[in-house]
Amino acid sequence: MTLPEEFVPEVPPETPVPPRDAATVMLLRDTASGPEVFLQRRVEGMPFAGGMTVFPGGGVDRRDADTSVDWSGPAPSWWAERFGCMPETARALVCAAVRETFEESGVLLAGPDANTVVSETSAYSAARDALVSRELSLAGFLAEAGLVLRADLLRPWGNWVTPEVEPRRYDTRFFLAAMPSGQRADAVTTEVAHAYWQRPAEVLEDRQQGRCGLLPPTWVTLTELAACDTVPDALVTERRIGRVVPRVVRRDGAWRVVLAEEDE
Repeated sequence: MTLPEEFVPEVPPETPVPPRDAATVMLLRDTASGPEVFLQRRVEGMPFAGGMTVFPGGGVDRRDADTSVDWSGPAPSWWAERFGCMPETARALVCAAVRETFEESGVLLAGPDANTVVSETSAYSAARDALVSRELSLAGFLAEAGLVLRADLLRPWGNWVTPEVEPRRYDTRFFLAAMPSGQRADAVTTEVAHAYWQRPAEVLEDRQQGRCGLLPPTWVTLTELAACDTVPDALVTERRIGRVVPRVVRRDGAWRVVLAEEDE
């Protein structure tokens, strides 16, 4: 896979920048023609992935590790085993996945109790703004609203690390979730120029025809999702999650990405 020239710095850092923990969530919904995934085209000129089509997500906030969150679903130790990290990191990643999905798309994976999910999120719009501005933490929001974080609605999918040549690097865990009934995903965020639902195979075709730009993790993940016939099929897919650290090399006059798992 080739990268645009502007995506590779002219002078890479002498020492690779330590990657920051991050989480991203693929929201899926079933349609008569197959599953669709929620996508966002980032605003041009942003410091990271400007103009590219991505899933909702972002970096972990230190407050995402707050243990006071009312939690339903697999324990942090379960997530830690899947993602190959410490339980404290795993807890923060799951919380970041829920927080970032709400901030960037308005979809909230939480409910009044361990068995329900909110069906409409407009009542929490002020809290959403406060989360974005960092005036409010996820734990504080859930406590004030009397909501339980539904970790059981998420599934682990992958782990990608930004190449070492990049000045901004992320160690991103990819999660999968079904779109909650009654909720609506939106584009109410300053980071997004356009948001939409589309079948994974169609997104890949758009990328092939130059109608959208995809970074390697998004491209590979969409290829994997395109093999799933329904959302339930995707949710029960068994995944062996390896930590993929792409390398960027110069070949035939272009920057190319070589994919390899870290332990290979």
